[in-house]
Amino acid sequence: MQGTIKKLTDKNFGFISQEGEEKDLFFHANELDGVTFSDLREGDAVTFEVTESPKGPAATQVKKA
Repeated sequence: MQGTIKKLTDKNFGFISQEGEEKDLFFHANELDGVTFSDLREGDAVTFEVTESPKGPAATQVKKA
C-alpha cells in the first residue's frame, strides 16, 4: 500500500495517511525497512503493509517510496 507520513513524534512512532481513508495508520520505528526513523520527514511518500494490532490496524514494513 502507499501513503504519506502525516505526523512524526519524538518517541519513535508516527502516523501515515492514506488517500480515501479517514483514519491514519500508526507505525513504530521498529517497523521501518531500509530507512531510519531520523531519515523520515512529514510529507514523505511511503509504502507499507497493514496488519492488525491490539489497538487496531497498523503499518508494518514501512519503506520510503
